[in-house]
Amino acid sequence: MSLNLPKDNNKRGIMGDRELPVNYDKISSGERRIVREQYVREQDGKCCHCGQPLDKLPAQVITEQKIDWTLFPPFFLKHPVHLHHCHKTGMTIGAVHAHCNAHLWQYHGE
Repeated sequence: MSLNLPKDNNKRGIMGDRELPVNYDKISSGERRIVREQYVREQDGKCCHCGQPLDKLPAQVITEQKIDWTLFPPFFLKHPVHLHHCHKTGMTIGAVHAHCNAHLWQYHGE
């Protein structure tokens, strides 16, 4: 998941990175993928909600809480890493596990 670049080489501009955060509502799905991948790099491959590696399961404290999957679209879990954003401002927050994204929406209205 992470590119394992040395810290000093993992800065904005090296790979065409954007200034974060960005307005989720104003970028295309392709741009969202690029921004999500940038967050993954900047977060050292860890979920900004639970802190666990994004290529592993979310923290147990998250997975133990019941999720009402009927609140989410059928393909919500198709992509294991989501781009978390504020639903009021549209501004991106970070990369999260899909399960953490569901948890944030259901329990915190995010």
